[in-house]
Amino acid sequence: MRPLRSLRPLIALALAPVLVGCFASGGGADATGDAQDGSRLRVALAFPPAENVSPYGADSTILSRLGVTEGLTALDANGTAAPALAASWRQENDRTWLFTLREATFQDGSAVTPAAVATALAHATQAKPAPAALAGVTLTAKTEGSTGVRITTADPDPVLPLRLSSPSLAILSAKAYDEKGDVDPVGTATGPFELTKVMGATAATLDRYDDYWGGRAQAAGIDVKFVADGTARASALRTDQVDLAEAIPVAQAATLDKATRGATATTRTTSLLLNTEKGVFKDAGLRAAARQAVDTSAFAKGVYEGYADAGVGIYGPAVTWAAGKRTEPVGRAKPAKADGARVTLATYDNRPELPEAAQVLKQQLEKAGFEVTLEVREYSRLESDALDGKFDAFVLARNTLVDTGDPISVLASDYTCDGGYNIAQLCDKDVDRAVAEAEGTGDTAERQDAAMAAEARILGTDAVVPLVHQRIITGVGTHVRGALLDPYERTLVGIGTRR
Repeated sequence: MRPLRSLRPLIALALAPVLVGCFASGGGADATGDAQDGSRLRVALAFPPAENVSPYGADSTILSRLGVTEGLTALDANGTAAPALAASWRQENDRTWLFTLREATFQDGSAVTPAAVATALAHATQAKPAPAALAGVTLTAKTEGSTGVRITTADPDPVLPLRLSSPSLAILSAKAYDEKGDVDPVGTATGPFELTKVMGATAATLDRYDDYWGGRAQAAGIDVKFVADGTARASALRTDQVDLAEAIPVAQAATLDKATRGATATTRTTSLLLNTEKGVFKDAGLRAAARQAVDTSAFAKGVYEGYADAGVGIYGPAVTWAAGKRTEPVGRAKPAKADGARVTLATYDNRPELPEAAQVLKQQLEKAGFEVTLEVREYSRLESDALDGKFDAFVLARNTLVDTGDPISVLASDYTCDGGYNIAQLCDKDVDRAVAEAEGTGDTAERQDAAMAAEARILGTDAVVPLVHQRIITGVGTHVRGALLDPYERTLVGIGTRR
């Protein structure tokens, strides 16, 4: 594969014309594209909407990254809950919290009231599948006077304010919800940018929401293109067709000026997930054989060219407290012989390193005696099959703190019997017990210890084999100021982002 690397910059240049004209301004402001205050931003995102821009699934981060949606709380740089639509809150008892709302309006002009917030949260609790932030959690919200929302959980939830920062628990106006349970964030959110039009999986248009409670955004709007091809995203940035391009492939980093490359250590881990419910990897011994076959150094040094660290667990170096608390996996089976067992390994190409990582995995597994068929699709065409357990193995890049900022949430959603994002189809009573114990722990240090104990249980099943912990490269034009690059990958554009 190495000889192909030298051709990639040439391929990128060849693809550059593909996006010419795609980012013409969607509005009257700055139609000439000159850099000035009030210009529209041109953004290339890697992932098109997979669920009709529903806030309850993977699309929720599209909405938060573009400054469309907000929750009651936000996640600050230290990973703690900060005020958003709620100006303050206090815990009344171990199951009840009272949130006081700030004065704000929805983009349809209606007021953000306690009743509107309670309705929005009720819809989130009824969503199918449940938002990852609500995995294993039952809550009810009721109004309290003119500014209060009292939220009660069925079981003690010591990190509820952190949980409510999840992009999947965004607060939308009553107009967003229909009788069928569908949700439409177009013109119904509260952020500094209003989603005005979504053109399927290809593009979206946003305009500045002038009445945003946090102040008027400096950009007049955002013109978004969903560009699954990473080479094309890099080319678009290099040829000044876009101002911001997310998830630049590591193989394309050298084609960009150093000043336009923003490498951010993230809490994203790329892992091999093995289907524990059916097929070859229902056998714990064969899962152990697959795990034993994996050489993680080949991914960090080769596939990711140094923009990653070798996988050590579900949580990587960006989760700074994890390394000192990590313990050995519990209950691992002895590796069995593969003996030509046939497996289907799937991944998606929105993150260009993943197909290459899957190809390396294919070679490693075949060397260990497996027969591997590789399947690569665009993520939106793959997600439902992955969640339905139609593949034996799956390579996934997952931000472990994106859902809530709480380390336990990703464990509950991805690795418990009732988890809404359980691609490994794992259902293990010891894992569920460890995750439940962690969820009930309030003290921060003790909660971290419990998270690592649960991680050890999960790794012991060999349902997941961590490959690398990533550093995400974002392309930022030299004329752009105020891009929001964070390890949780929840933000990209804010009120101070401009060109």
